Amino acid sequence: MDLKPPATRFIPFRKSDIVQMCLDDGRLNPQEQNEFKNCSSLIQALFHFEFHQRAERLKDSFSTLNPDRDTRAVKAETSQCDRFVKELEQLLDKANFEQVSEADLALALSEDSLFKIKLHVDFDEFAEVLFYCRGESVRTESLPTLFGLKPRDVQFVNYDRVVIYIRFRDDLDPKLAAAREIKPGSVILKLFKNVPKADLEMLFPNTAVRMRLIDKLMIGVPAVVSGGIVISTKLGATLVLLGSLLGFWLGLHSNPVELDKAALIAIFASFGAVGSYLWKQLNNFKNRKLRFIQSLTQNLYFKNLDNNAGVFHRLIDDAEEEECKEAILAYYFLLTHDAPLNAPELDRAIERWFAEQYNCVLDFEINDAIGKLKRLQLVSETPDGRVVAAPLSDALVSLDQHWDQLFRFA
Repeated sequence: MDLKPPATRFIPFRKSDIVQMCLDDGRLNPQEQNEFKNCSSLIQALFHFEFHQRAERLKDSFSTLNPDRDTRAVKAETSQCDRFVKELEQLLDKANFEQVSEADLALALSEDSLFKIKLHVDFDEFAEVLFYCRGESVRTESLPTLFGLKPRDVQFVNYDRVVIYIRFRDDLDPKLAAAREIKPGSVILKLFKNVPKADLEMLFPNTAVRMRLIDKLMIGVPAVVSGGIVISTKLGATLVLLGSLLGFWLGLHSNPVELDKAALIAIFASFGAVGSYLWKQLNNFKNRKLRFIQSLTQNLYFKNLDNNAGVFHRLIDDAEEEECKEAILAYYFLLTHDAPLNAPELDRAIERWFAEQYNCVLDFEINDAIGKLKRLQLVSETPDGRVVAAPLSDALVSLDQHWDQLFRFA
């Protein structure tokens, strides 16, 4: 089955690369190129200041929730959790992450894992769960089949970045919480990379590894067959002897049964052999489960990018980059186009440019980009809905005024 990834809002280039890509496009003369670079620098400085303020709000709202904090909590507010979630969702939207709906999550959890293990998640332990992803792509991996004798190529949907926020229930079982070293009502925030859609359940903190039916059969069928052989060869004579002894005690026959030293040794040796066999099969089950857990742990080790406060600091940087790229691109295309464009025309022009020049499929956020340019007074709108870019000289004056007003206290 061929899978086709949808167009995403995320622009997979750094903002400095976007500026250079615009300069290399050849539509600006040398003087305009210098002014455009100055405009881009001022746009980046303004957004950097805005996101610094956002980072401070996130730090404040997460301060008492942070399980890794090394500072003392002066005052805990019950509304801090709600404030943090609201700020986090707004930040994720700015960073062009998409929320994974409950239906999509349920579908992902029901799909077969690429790691050939069965995972179980107990959602009753959580009071709130948020999943966000960015950068959906289709990948192909070669997986072993027929006991590793034959590789098989498998196509799957992969998320380049996944953010998960979980708040545990306030009434979480204390014994369970102590065993997992978590506090009831506490929160965790994690960022992962390169997560197959079918393996989202491995990101939960309470994921339990369970044996698949085929794994049970691979252990159970040989165990039953070899167990029958062990019982018939090792325990057969002993069972006959014990049956005769039980029959004599119950009066089913009058022939006495003698239990000499050799018979007792045979009985204990037979039960010892069966017990040893059962212990071996139990260890086989445990060892196979441990291999599954090791595979899961190693996989998560290399996929984890950040935890708790580190997550939103990284997201702040991502969101700032996305905001700058959108504003710079929209202004550049309005500035260099022969005639004013309306929003749909501008949207198509940018998306077509990326597709043709850089083989990149985007769903450009045109309304958000134009909104930012209007706020910075870099564009104006005609009565018929067309957007006109301010000349570079006027844009520099407007951006400089915005910067000066940031620190005006009088």
